[in-house]
Amino acid sequence: TFSERFYTLLYIILREAIQCPFVTSSKVTFSNSKWKLGLTMDYRILFMDEDQDRMYVGCKDHVLSMDINNISQTPLKIFWPASTSKIEECQMAGKDPTHGCGNFLRVIQPYNRTHLFICGSGAYSPVCAYVNRGRRPEVSLHSLMKTILCFWCHWQEQVFQISSRAESGKGRCSFNPQVNTISVMLNQELFSGMYIDFMGTDAAIFRSLTTRNAVRTDQHNSKWLSEPVFIDAHLIPDGSDPNDAKLYFFLRERLTDSSGNTKNIHAMVARVCPNDTGGQRSLVNKWTTFLKARLVCSVLEEDGTETHFDELENVFLLETDHPKGLLIFGVFTSTSSVFRGSAVCVYNMADILTVFNGPFAHREGPNFQWVAFQGRIPYPRPGTCPGGAFTPHIQSTKEFPDDVVTFVRNHPVMFNPIYPVGRKPLVVRTHADYKYTSIAVDQVTAADGHYQVLFLGTDKGTVQKVVVLPSNGSLDEDLILEELEVFKKQSPITNLRISSKKQQLYVSSEHGVSQVSLHRCMAYGSACADCCLARDPYCAWDGLSCSRFYPTGKRRSRRQDIMHGNPLTQCRGFNLKGNDYLHMTQYGVKNNTTFLECQPKSPQASVKWLIQRDNDRRKLSDRVVSTNHGLLIRSVHSSDQGVYYCLATENGFKRTLAKIRLQILSIIPAYDSKKYLISTNYQFGSEILCTLFYNASYSIWTYITQGAVEMSLTNDYAYFYVSSMDICQAFIPKTCCLLWPLAV
Repeated sequence: TFSERFYTLLYIILREAIQCPFVTSSKVTFSNSKWKLGLTMDYRILFMDEDQDRMYVGCKDHVLSMDINNISQTPLKIFWPASTSKIEECQMAGKDPTHGCGNFLRVIQPYNRTHLFICGSGAYSPVCAYVNRGRRPEVSLHSLMKTILCFWCHWQEQVFQISSRAESGKGRCSFNPQVNTISVMLNQELFSGMYIDFMGTDAAIFRSLTTRNAVRTDQHNSKWLSEPVFIDAHLIPDGSDPNDAKLYFFLRERLTDSSGNTKNIHAMVARVCPNDTGGQRSLVNKWTTFLKARLVCSVLEEDGTETHFDELENVFLLETDHPKGLLIFGVFTSTSSVFRGSAVCVYNMADILTVFNGPFAHREGPNFQWVAFQGRIPYPRPGTCPGGAFTPHIQSTKEFPDDVVTFVRNHPVMFNPIYPVGRKPLVVRTHADYKYTSIAVDQVTAADGHYQVLFLGTDKGTVQKVVVLPSNGSLDEDLILEELEVFKKQSPITNLRISSKKQQLYVSSEHGVSQVSLHRCMAYGSACADCCLARDPYCAWDGLSCSRFYPTGKRRSRRQDIMHGNPLTQCRGFNLKGNDYLHMTQYGVKNNTTFLECQPKSPQASVKWLIQRDNDRRKLSDRVVSTNHGLLIRSVHSSDQGVYYCLATENGFKRTLAKIRLQILSIIPAYDSKKYLISTNYQFGSEILCTLFYNASYSIWTYITQGAVEMSLTNDYAYFYVSSMDICQAFIPKTCCLLWPLAV
């Protein structure tokens, strides 16, 4: 009867819903194309599907499916925590309850058109499952009645939910969530670089999820892997035969030097053939095509010494029209006791292939030097894939001769290192208070050529936008176009994913995920000169303002010069300088410190300050210091009163950025208890400048009973010059802080 069918259907719906994980009730916060759960969740962008406009993010106990057009929209969520028993076992083993004993998602790979394969750390007990990548969220009990009106099978197909029982993730995901896990899915086989044991001592490159036999690297063989940190993995073609394609793993290792006493960090790239099934008698269920080579990223000093950046942090592969094809961008750091810095090196895939086709490294014993192997190389050449252009008669690695397999086991390292383009880094940053953590690169067409634009994430939570200027046919010079503070809380950028199709950059950190446009042309102002000096390949002056540049545009008034940034030739007869420079009056208190803010839009501009007082100009002194953010005047005198001009010079072009009239006060105004809020701070040596936003109808200054505080005023800000960060942070009004209105 109808009633029997109705209640049967209702029972099935309730049963299935109860077995599925529900949407969590965690608080969701939105802010300008940013998204995060209410807690620190360790977000990682693990897979982007531009064809379906979806981005899949893994974090603690959750899998997220986001709309890449606007990630501020509520994402689809799956709550997938570790079991209570596993969490208890993890805590009893002494692991971190917050950052270790949870299910941290580290693998999200497309299994087929309808499903994803996901893995998490599972509270130090890795677990995997299949996920239906539907467009509908999981249903909760209060909305179940809606499904009664839908055809259940059709509904199930479109729900974003786990569609299988959990299975072991051993050999697919690391036990420790703080240890990198990298993965690639090829033909429904999972290739992973991770640590396979609870103690984190057995590193492996592993093939699983296969109808064939599982294959891994030779266990506890330091010639193959030595305390690796896995960075990334990519399938890269080698010629026209698909059977010759290799899977490349980028990593860094701790390798013992020739003395056998010291372990040094080296960046490496290893490769295997995806169709490798292991050896027949030796290296059974082990890779028989495994080879690796060192990646060198170093600066040659004038005295002939080399400074190495050996700690590989991230890589990005860029398809280009370059004669040598694929370019590989690598972010490297150096954290030695005598030298700290970051660098970006670029490698041609053709040069990498040359090294892997070159001599093998050999040494007679642990304390001997590495030399090029001079003996006979067996056939087929070690590292060659079966069934490819050079071995059409060999269909499986089990058919390799024994001498080929033995050679690979004992000689997996190439003798020659891989050097970057030009044998030098493309970008170098030394003695900075940050280091690079991640990279994404876009190929941009401008009016005067093609440019690579680098987006570099830092450990301070910022993203630098850098343009690469070609010189004599090689990548030679870089310019920082802008630096964006993507997250309010400073934490390292974990992932950068770029969509040239959407013209968007997607950024993840421990605290959330953010979406940033690749171009912000309006930030350069309305003057033709400013737009030209910005040298941003995405932007050009269109006759009215700085706007997005389209290569197909036919408008003759478009002005852009990326290579030289010369506004005198590009903007003659147009709105060259504009009239948008700053006019303001600022107040300072006698014997205190005053700060006049002026920051050019272009990082390449140099700033000069002039003071006009009765047609007299004064030079800078020890008491008056020019900084990257403005002019700092210590112990203000009455004679400092006057009109200050901030002038910027770039490529020989000069313009006024600000005209500030400074008035000096000598009295303490009446007390007011209004509350105000700190927004930013700058540091000058050991001293810190705080910025306080306040109602524009008031001018204020402050006196703090704890610590020496000096201040200056603008129309919208109050600047406080203090001796420690603690004092600066104490400005969120407390009893130690007195705020005063100023009668002017």
